[in-house]
Amino acid sequence: MANIADTYYPQKGRLVILGAGESGVGAAILGKDKGFDVFVSDLGVIADSYQKQLQDEGIAFESGQHTEAAIVNADLIVKSPGIPEKAPLIKKLRDAGIPLISEIEFAAQYTDARLICITGSNGKSTTTMLTHYMLQKAGLKVGLAGNIGKSFALQVARSDFDTYVLEISSFMLDDMYHFRADVAVLLNITPDHLDRYDYKMENYVNSKFRVIQNQTAEDFFIYCSDDEETVKALPRFDIKAVMLPMTQENVVSQGAYLNDKKDIIINTPNREIFAMNIEELSLQGRHNVYNNMASGLVAKVQELRNQTMKESMGSYVNIPHRLEHVAFIGGVNYINDSKATNVNSVWYALESFSPDIVLLLGGVDKGNDYNMLLDLVKQKVKAIICIGKDTSRIHDAFEDEVDVIVNSASMEDAVQIASHLAKKGDTVLLSPACASFDWFKNYEERGDKFKEAVMAL
Repeated sequence: MANIADTYYPQKGRLVILGAGESGVGAAILGKDKGFDVFVSDLGVIADSYQKQLQDEGIAFESGQHTEAAIVNADLIVKSPGIPEKAPLIKKLRDAGIPLISEIEFAAQYTDARLICITGSNGKSTTTMLTHYMLQKAGLKVGLAGNIGKSFALQVARSDFDTYVLEISSFMLDDMYHFRADVAVLLNITPDHLDRYDYKMENYVNSKFRVIQNQTAEDFFIYCSDDEETVKALPRFDIKAVMLPMTQENVVSQGAYLNDKKDIIINTPNREIFAMNIEELSLQGRHNVYNNMASGLVAKVQELRNQTMKESMGSYVNIPHRLEHVAFIGGVNYINDSKATNVNSVWYALESFSPDIVLLLGGVDKGNDYNMLLDLVKQKVKAIICIGKDTSRIHDAFEDEVDVIVNSASMEDAVQIASHLAKKGDTVLLSPACASFDWFKNYEERGDKFKEAVMAL
């Protein structure tokens, strides 16, 4: 196989899948197609649509429990990225020496497709979608998978793509060992999910850098040379791939940079130089310049024509829940940024809009350090409306920085309060900095509820 050179894992026997979401069900179907005896187990309730899929495929599963006896006899285990390493069952399986891998690692064994792997604390989804859009526009047979779209394993099993663009989280990378990215993209590293990494930034950084493991001199590594944590970590890794930095602060001979005229310049080995003014980009804001640079570098190493790149970067429409324009009501701009589940994403959002902002903030706090927001909040935010159950840390962080900081009882309540506080020319911004699962199933539901409440005004 192209990406996992040898067979590292059992190719037959009992395959147990832990977690029956998109990735788990996809891995189960691929496992069945490859001749494994497959069993799926989910501690939560499996969604009806996934239960039907498993039933239609004749795959055994259990919902709402983990029956240990049916799991510990596995030859190979594919685990959902959402299951923490500290879970007692995972510890027991590790102690038993059963190979325990991610869906991405499992599926990569069975494809010769070119793999473009995008990770980072912020901008992953936008960059992944933009890259996929660009490659599609160029006529490539390209799949979209990972943290986004249909399961990678399912596409490997039932589709026929020459290239995959994969959005990969640190949780996925933690269970990837022999996988190899043809093009690895590391957008940035800022504190996120530190509760999963013993609250040690170095552990989280190491996890992100797993995206370059097993790369060779034939491969490419795209990274941000303006990102402090990335640059600090570079000397610790033996990087064999061709390195392509992107920067808005310097000029680089190879990579992507911003010139004095605010043109993005992309220069990669043995290919025509690409130039495009940032005013022509469909996605505006400093952070989106980086996202376009990353996608542009991928496009260049894939040998796309400059014209195709320009057309794509000028016409792409952003994903829902990421700085999504909802409505313009009474001169007030309503923006849904529900996907902003960490502090750094909120920083980008605040940086994208002019004063005055009414900010909806809160949810399940993952150990956020709000200090990096203080200057922007002082400059741009006129009021904060807290959403979610525990709002004490938001009050502690911002009480002295804004004139108004209030709690809300629901998303509808929060939007009503915001509409009374906002004046003509203001922006009401949902950018929570927190996970959503105290009031909502996920960030998508949170964003949808915000949009519904806005449209009901």
